[in-house]
Amino acid sequence: MDTKDLLKKVRKIEIKTRRLSDHIFGGEYHSTFKGKGMTFSEVRQYQIGDDVRAIDWNVTARYNEPFIKVFEEEREQTLMLMVDVSGSKFFGTNNVFKNEYVTEIAATLSFSANKNNDKIGLILFTDIIELYIPPKKGKIHILRIIRELLEFKPLNKKTDIHSALKFLSNIQKNKSIVFIISDFISEDYFKSLKISSSKHDITGIRIFDKSEESIPNLGVIEVLDNETGIRSTINTSSSKVRSSYQNQYLLNVKTFESNFKRSGAGVINCGTDDSYVKKLLGYFKNR
Repeated sequence: MDTKDLLKKVRKIEIKTRRLSDHIFGGEYHSTFKGKGMTFSEVRQYQIGDDVRAIDWNVTARYNEPFIKVFEEEREQTLMLMVDVSGSKFFGTNNVFKNEYVTEIAATLSFSANKNNDKIGLILFTDIIELYIPPKKGKIHILRIIRELLEFKPLNKKTDIHSALKFLSNIQKNKSIVFIISDFISEDYFKSLKISSSKHDITGIRIFDKSEESIPNLGVIEVLDNETGIRSTINTSSSKVRSSYQNQYLLNVKTFESNFKRSGAGVINCGTDDSYVKKLLGYFKNR
């Protein structure tokens, strides 16, 4: 993709996702992810109905009439986007590649966070950390994140969520809102997820294409594993082959959901032909 086409695509995604965050997700994001606590704002005169426990007795004694302390939510937080950029990100049917779909989700979350004055950071990972963009605020920063999600060329193609979570723990010491976006075909990440979930507010968004759920009967075909680069020949006319594939797929989904729920983390399953708007809104409202 040349620079002109890239800028057009970035602009298109910006317009779409900013509209969503302005009109739909801003309030939902704010109410779902609470601030760090309450901080002192001001002192004002007591009004009927105010909580008497908030009375500032020193000021009340000085002016001989009741005054109360007013507190407000300490809003600023950090949103960390952890995005799997392994070989499977370019898979897609229905005219949508996973990476384009993921970019729109990430952009919508980023603009929603920005609207609430939160910082946004990005971690792109395969079985290594491919790119880390430290958390910052502002539209220009978000546009850089969008460009990287669209155009980044990873060095590796496999997936290691355990290593990505270890990296998160090392660089993000304060509690953060974390969205991990992946197909979650990765092994042995439960312990690191549980540790990270005890510190951060984590949600896993599993991205999949409907055609991945099962293999149709197409006879003998050659398939390519995008992550390993291995080509193999399989006989899809065999009911055992099709059943084995589907059972493995369902096991991967079950493992993902089990790992996150046992860790106290959130779960979203999002197909590339699903409306991510409905998926995110449903998740926010059910939190």
